[in-house]
Amino acid sequence: MNLRRDALQILKETSRTFYIPISLLPPGLQEAVASAYLCMRAIDEIEDHSELDSATKAKLLKTISLTLQAGVDGFPLDAFLAGFSGYENSLEEVTLSIREWSLLAPDTIAPRIWDATAAMADRMAYWAERNWKISTESDLDRYTFGVAGAVGLLLSDLWAWYDGTQTNRTQAIGFGRGLQAVNILRNHTEDLGRGVEFFPEGWSAENMQEYARRNLALAEAYVKDLPTGPALDFCQIPLTLANGTLDALANGKDKLSRSDVFALIEQLISVNMKAS
Repeated sequence: MNLRRDALQILKETSRTFYIPISLLPPGLQEAVASAYLCMRAIDEIEDHSELDSATKAKLLKTISLTLQAGVDGFPLDAFLAGFSGYENSLEEVTLSIREWSLLAPDTIAPRIWDATAAMADRMAYWAERNWKISTESDLDRYTFGVAGAVGLLLSDLWAWYDGTQTNRTQAIGFGRGLQAVNILRNHTEDLGRGVEFFPEGWSAENMQEYARRNLALAEAYVKDLPTGPALDFCQIPLTLANGTLDALANGKDKLSRSDVFALIEQLISVNMKAS
């Protein structure tokens, strides 16, 4: 099995936002970021699963966390299988393949990805047990940190590991929170349909848009300070798409169309080529 090829194929099938920037990364860093994305996508698919109840989600997420915490020099072939027992036909392929994704990154950084994924799985389990009840803005900050702001911190660690790039960690959290807030806005109707409300009590879409823009301003600062190189090339794309999605939602559209996505990316690439 060609793990890198399979990872990129799954990426292409699961994320139009992240497939392109990951596919453009240099060797080594590409495997590390793809590993991080797919491990987190694996647990995200459990959190968002339409058929599993909250208690089952929490149990599965905690089991994955404990398995990742037991990693020494990789994971035995059956490491995750016991935890998935009985749910093999319910879970997505990206989830069932989490062992493969955990082994994709170079071994000098892989344990940092296991640590981040284990911590996120525990936080997701916490929210599943509370049926994602978000009452206040502080609750929202806790949730968006747990599932996305912490990803910003992990990315900062990956840039530093790869070529020594240093970043502002507060802005890194804003980068993750901003992307997550846009996702919450985009998926609001779908989430309500499965009985989950991520808006704090009394909040409107306008309140959430303001929250998203405030965090995306931190993301803009984060990206602006990145030196020319793979970290900048990577971060510009999801940030551009997040801003584009927010503008589309504010104008009454459900989301960016596929052609909108490609147009924004082509425009970004064109600007970068002129700048270089």
